[in-house]
Amino acid sequence: MEPRFFKIPTSVGDVSLRVAQGHFATRNSHTNYFIDVTSQQSCIRDADAVAQQLSQRNLAQHLMIDTILCMDGTRVIGTCLAQKLTGGGFRSMNAGREIYVLRENVGTSGKLIFRDNARPMLEGKNVLLLLASVTTGGTVRKGIECVEYYKGNVAGIAAIYSHLKEIDGIPVVSLFDTNDLHGYASYLPEECPMCREKQELDAVVDKYGYSTL
Repeated sequence: MEPRFFKIPTSVGDVSLRVAQGHFATRNSHTNYFIDVTSQQSCIRDADAVAQQLSQRNLAQHLMIDTILCMDGTRVIGTCLAQKLTGGGFRSMNAGREIYVLRENVGTSGKLIFRDNARPMLEGKNVLLLLASVTTGGTVRKGIECVEYYKGNVAGIAAIYSHLKEIDGIPVVSLFDTNDLHGYASYLPEECPMCREKQELDAVVDKYGYSTL
């Protein structure tokens, strides 16, 4: 059965969340909500709206950013965000600077890797991790590990939705959080109460979307 989607009543500027309730499995967790960010990942208008709202938060005023590492399929958003941060339309520490936009590259081991030509965009650079959603923090920690391996510095974490306020001492800047999704819960697969109650999975989800079972 297809998940039933609805928009939550809260919106941030022109950005709204389209979600479905049920039992969903990601690579790292089981959740009772699926957050559909396909439009924000793919539509330039919606991606630009997300970038506009993120740029007006602490990202612009307090973080010096050299590189945006786009995870969860957020490269379109990342490109728009780099333009916002380097533009002269509002007060920003990054105005007039160059910002690199990198897409995650997952190796066969599941770890993030980059070719030699991309390493100068990470080594010695202040890197912003950009994600669609943050639940357990597992994906973020892979990003942190990658940046540190290539001798970069994680300057910040940004997401459309985050279940966490900070990860490893780094604050997460998000447009939506648990206050916007009533009853949102995320569990390790082996600790999922819905599994213990024999509730069937509604879909398997990843950064590309969902697949019903």
